[in-house]
Order: sequence, then C-alpha cells, then structure tokens
Amino acid sequence: MKKIRVAVVGVGHLGRFHAAKFAEMEKAELYGVADLQKDRAQEIAAKYGVRWTTDFREFLPKVEALSIVTPTVTHYQIAKEALEAGKHLFVEKPLTDHPSTAQDLVERARKKGCLLQVGHIERFQPSVKRLLSEAKRPLFIEAHRLSGFSPRALDVDVILDLMIHDLDLVLALNPGVKVKTFLASGAPVLSDKLDIASVRLVLENHCSANLTASRISLTPQRRFRVFEKGAYFSVDTLERKYFQVRLQAGRLLPQEEHFPQADPLKEELETFVEAILKGQSPPVGGAEALEALRLAFQIKDHIQETLGKIFP
Repeated sequence: MKKIRVAVVGVGHLGRFHAAKFAEMEKAELYGVADLQKDRAQEIAAKYGVRWTTDFREFLPKVEALSIVTPTVTHYQIAKEALEAGKHLFVEKPLTDHPSTAQDLVERARKKGCLLQVGHIERFQPSVKRLLSEAKRPLFIEAHRLSGFSPRALDVDVILDLMIHDLDLVLALNPGVKVKTFLASGAPVLSDKLDIASVRLVLENHCSANLTASRISLTPQRRFRVFEKGAYFSVDTLERKYFQVRLQAGRLLPQEEHFPQADPLKEELETFVEAILKGQSPPVGGAEALEALRLAFQIKDHIQETLGKIFP
C-alpha cells in the first residue's frame, strides 16, 4: 500500500498533535519534524522515532507533503518554498496573514499541480457535518464563538483566530454567494489586537448572519444556529450536540442528537492524505480558505478604521 511521506513543520502546542496523528495513519509515513527550537524538535522526533531538523528545507527532497503548523506570519514563506519544490501542503488556518499572500499561494499551488488544504477543523466536527448536510437555504445564521484569554494565541487577532471558522461556515452554507454588505464592531481589550468582535453580514441571496467572537470570555461557547423556511438547526461543538426542528404537516418535529467523542483533527489530516492519493480536491482547499480570509480582512479593516476615528 502506497504511503504519503509527510513532515510536520512547527511542533508547538498544535503541531505536536499533527505529528501524533500522522504517526498513527496507515496511509501516511511521518518522515520527520521541523522546529526552530532544537530541543522541541528533538523531543517530538524521539517520541515517534523520526528525523528532526531546525530547517524544514532539509526535508523538501525527502517528502511528498508538509503540514505547516507555525505562527501565521511565517506561513507564506514556508508554503511558498514548499510549493516551488512541488510539495502538497496542509496549512493551519488562517492560510496566511494577508489575502494577497494567500492568493499567491493558491495560484502557485494551481500552477505546480499541488494540493493545498487549509485547517478549518470545524468542518470535521460531527455536529457541523450534520448541519451542513441538512441545511439547504439559510435565511438567518447566528454564531457565538467565545474562549478564554491565552497569551499563546496572540500572533493574530480574534477575527483570524476564532471568527474565521464561522465566516467559513457561512460561506460554505451559501456556496458562490457574495456578501452584499456588513456592519462590524470590536475592540482590543487585553492585547494590542482585536480581542472581541461582532459582525452582521447580509449576503446577495438575502441570507443574513450575526457572528460574535471573543477570546476574553469567562465561559467558553461554540454555538452555531441556522434558520430556514420551515426548519431550525443548532450545533454546539463543545457539548457535541446537534438539534433541529422541522415543520411538517402543521406540526413541529424536534430531533436532538449527541455525538460521542470524535477526532476531527485526525479525520481532517486523513482527508488530506486521501486527497493526495486519489488526486482529488480537498474539502477546504486554498480557494475556499482565501474567500474566508478576504472577508475576515474586510471586517478587520472596517473595525480598525472605526477605532481610528474614535481613538485617533
């Protein structure tokens, strides 16, 4: 059985889980791990009996694919060099720290014939997968994505860190539909970047969405609700719960489902490997991730412009 030889670039808090998942897979071979911190690279490499390096370029002639799990500001340069070497890429979200560089990566991947998948892991949550399969024509969407403050995740603001998941889901529920207008607000509270943000989107098909994201909440929350003609859908990924109500023959028919503990990261990375083996497009390719990133930056720019008027 053919195996895809993969290296993980960046084995910090999240990257170490990538290494673990690839090490478990039947269709992948974890060739090695790369990290600027030598001790960290050696530690993770020893755990899985693989090679290590502080320079990912050493692995490029040896592997077919890379998983990039480094700080967002480094994504572009690493991914650019890997694509030029003809490597398939899995890049943790957001794809890059600006739409222009993300666009460049999407074009490079297309020209090189390389698969580019981006880590929008919510697409692989069982309750979210169920919602995406059931909702057909959303009229109104509401999402709350709240988490506690962590100094570890301050390389990007709350829009690129958290809200981008829900922006991706809104676009996935309305494929090919553009955002007509939006109104957004937010503020930096405990860091120098936006820590809390809210946006109301109106799409060209008249679907509207209210999204709130915070990384300074005392109570974590991951809820996503969709309303359409004759139906209501709700997911809570923290509680692993799906709920729907449909109107049929004048009666409301509720249905609730609780999902067992899943491993969306492993499924996501398995999908990446499978897409390479079969020559298929990944579930969340570079082009889709780029659309979510563009929308995220439109919201960011609007909020920052507003804040600039308040605090010149």
